[in-house]
Amino acid sequence: MTDHTGLTRDDVEAAASRVVTAFSQTDTEAYFAAFSEDATFIFHTEANRLPRRKDYEELWDSWLAEGWRVTDCVSSNPSIQLLGDSAVFSHDVMTTINTGETTLERETIIFHRNATGTVHAVHEHLSPLPAVVPSDSPEIR
Repeated sequence: MTDHTGLTRDDVEAAASRVVTAFSQTDTEAYFAAFSEDATFIFHTEANRLPRRKDYEELWDSWLAEGWRVTDCVSSNPSIQLLGDSAVFSHDVMTTINTGETTLERETIIFHRNATGTVHAVHEHLSPLPAVVPSDSPEIR
């Protein structure tokens, strides 16, 4: 077991940046490596909760088979709540895919440092973003 204190803002910002960067590049391997195997997912675009990373990977693979690719992803308005070895990260996210469609959503990701010291996402929740968003929000890329 690694001796460590709780997660820091830097830990969470780095973990969130890895998720956003991998997603923006449609980098399947790096993207899913950021999530624990038992991570859960709730997406407003899906009828059912995805209770394991494997379920999301299967959905992702079906999107790729249909030709889906992310062409841009901009994270803004980040918020971090530190909770010891876990943290809640939320942000606004604007995603553009190869069809030219752009979505505006709000995402919450729960990060956790496991016994080996690795920080993984353990839950992701995606919701539609209200029509009005602050124009002076900082961006993470």
